[in-house]
Amino acid sequence: METERLLKEVEKRLPKKRFEHVLRVTETAKRLAERFSVPVEKAELAALLHDIAKYMEPKDMQKLIEENDEDERMLSFHHGIWHAAAGRIIAMDEFGVNDPDVLNAIRYHTTGRTGMSELEKVIYVADLIESGRNFPGIEELRNAAERSIDIAMKACIAHSVGYLVERQADVFPDSFECYNEHVQKI
Repeated sequence: METERLLKEVEKRLPKKRFEHVLRVTETAKRLAERFSVPVEKAELAALLHDIAKYMEPKDMQKLIEENDEDERMLSFHHGIWHAAAGRIIAMDEFGVNDPDVLNAIRYHTTGRTGMSELEKVIYVADLIESGRNFPGIEELRNAAERSIDIAMKACIAHSVGYLVERQADVFPDSFECYNEHVQKI
């Protein structure tokens, strides 16, 4: 699907502010992809579709997850992470995406996981550091992304897990495993 048509489809499904976020994530992902020798076209596609399911009804996301061999453990966690798995399915079924790396980048952009590809890391990091984000520590995360994708990934997953722990929110097991892998790696 050509980029202009894809943009129109994404824009139809998201509120204005979320669509603007998607555009900023896409620009950030393309920049990171260039810097870290990741195919820019794949980064653009994954970034454009990463939040495609963000505003679906939870019951509809649940149905997609249950019917498509997704990790049903996530259904016992807050529905805020469900859109990543639902988005992967929509990317395949409705947009014809069949590249496993692009699909995994969409699927794991909220939780991370062990063994992430460079593209998966680019999308995870871009989602967190895009220019519209403004929270304590954002500049440190952006600076880490200037150094290496692994340093950025470690900083970003540590920030995300720390944020959830500080709020006494549940943390999906993939996120803990991703955090541990990056702490041990660097």
